[in-house]
Order: sequence, then C-alpha cells, then structure tokens
Amino acid sequence: MKQGALIFDERTDRYDIRFGLGDYYGGLHCGDALEVFTGRKWKPTRIEYSANWYLVGIRAEDLSGLRVRI
Repeated sequence: MKQGALIFDERTDRYDIRFGLGDYYGGLHCGDALEVFTGRKWKPTRIEYSANWYLVGIRAEDLSGLRVRI
C-alpha cells in the first residue's frame, strides 16, 4: 500500500492522492476504496459524491490533507 494525502484537483473537479512532490494517484472516482488515518488508526472507507465529495463513515469538514493509503 502507498501512503499519501488527499488533495482536491480543481482541474478535474475530483480528489486525488499526493504521494510526493510529483507523484499522484491519478484521480479518485466514486466507489474507490482506501484507508484513512483517523483516531490514531487506519479505517477502511470509500469515496463517494452527492452534493459534495465525502468518505463513507468518516466525519470531516474538509477532506484535503487527510492521511490516506491505497
């Protein structure tokens, strides 16, 4: 698994994972599974879109910067 941070790509209007300075996942799509680090442990989730992007079962005002692995 690779670990990185969620970022919002305004060009594609979707979230991506940044692994390093020039290393990106390539854009997340609805239903993509990943793990997010919250509460001092990794939790499985998936990304979805309704009125806004959200992670199923994860409470967060802003997804940008969340530590994730895929």
